[in-house]
Amino acid sequence: MSPDPLQSTLERLRALGVGRLGPDFLLTWEKSDSEIAATALAARALAELHRRGSSLRVFDSGLAVAIFRDKSTRTRFSFCSAADALGLEVADLDEEKSQISHGETVRETANMVSFLTEVIGIRDDMYLGEGNSGMREVAAAVQEGFEAGVIHQRPALVNLQCDVDHPTQTMADLLQLEAHFGSLQALRGKRLAMTWAYSPSYGKPLSVPQGVIGLMTRFGMDVVLAHPEGYALLPEVVEVARANAVASGGRFTVAASMEEAFRDADVVYPKSWAPFQVMQRRTELLRARDRAGLETLERECLATNARFRLWECGEAQMRLTRDGRALYMHCLPADISGVSCERGEVAASVFERYRLATYREASYKPFVIAAMILLARLEDPIATLERLVREPRPRVGPGV
Repeated sequence: MSPDPLQSTLERLRALGVGRLGPDFLLTWEKSDSEIAATALAARALAELHRRGSSLRVFDSGLAVAIFRDKSTRTRFSFCSAADALGLEVADLDEEKSQISHGETVRETANMVSFLTEVIGIRDDMYLGEGNSGMREVAAAVQEGFEAGVIHQRPALVNLQCDVDHPTQTMADLLQLEAHFGSLQALRGKRLAMTWAYSPSYGKPLSVPQGVIGLMTRFGMDVVLAHPEGYALLPEVVEVARANAVASGGRFTVAASMEEAFRDADVVYPKSWAPFQVMQRRTELLRARDRAGLETLERECLATNARFRLWECGEAQMRLTRDGRALYMHCLPADISGVSCERGEVAASVFERYRLATYREASYKPFVIAAMILLARLEDPIATLERLVREPRPRVGPGV
């Protein structure tokens, strides 16, 4: 009789010796290898429980405050569904409808929304140099409120995408890789091409490619970053990737073409982003509300992008990969040539072949977020997961 995969997952989780994690999940490279593994295992356990129809409810009440300073589909609904599954009610903080629009400080707002709050999820990727630092300002404010007895519990903070990293996305990517190759250990030596790709838009955040190279280099992978000249990522994040590769026995290199990166790759991740220098200029213009300056910058950037229209993940590029069958990944939505745009990141035939795989990639995100909340808020999260497995309650009642 084969072992129950849920029990095996919990045994591996217990063997890690990881209890309650720190209160916040802001950058993957701030978490230890054991904490990353624990988050992945907890997410797998929650996903399997949900697949079996079991309730994931562990909170009787409490708020999950959502702060989205940019548009979102997958991450917004993943956060909402994760919070609801755990028993929390989502409250969306609309800055235009709050006193923030009247000049209320971050320190004050953070405490006012946290009286009965268990988690705060923040997406703030528009302003380079301000997104992650702003999250830390919120964290410091709620910590002060908790220590002063203003709020009864210290809410966890989850980074739902910032200017530096997108940890919920890259952890979902990691689970996709684990499922595809069989284990995290099997990632060692696999070649992953994180490449820039053409888009008919500008200003896409750097956080996904930065998050990918910052996380996947921890697993002994051969990570290749490729982009046209002038499209570099934040230098400090590139250094994180180099250091991770050295520590894990993997490899991190930078290539000058998509074709070079794709050659013999096991995984390809073609994704458009704006150069960090452009994002710095854009931040200054956004802060100054300089509409004319933003329009000029956009015209300049689109003209520059147009020079690299051939940076498309097409059939010819895919044939360069290992056996021509590399796993295609994307955080979605992808710019699909002939579908969502005239020319974009990926050919329609390639995307269609991997479309359901990208959906599965995205499907891990609600469980990643739920795992981050559990591991941050519960005193003994593993015991709680064991109880959910040992004493399952149906998610849908009889007769429904």
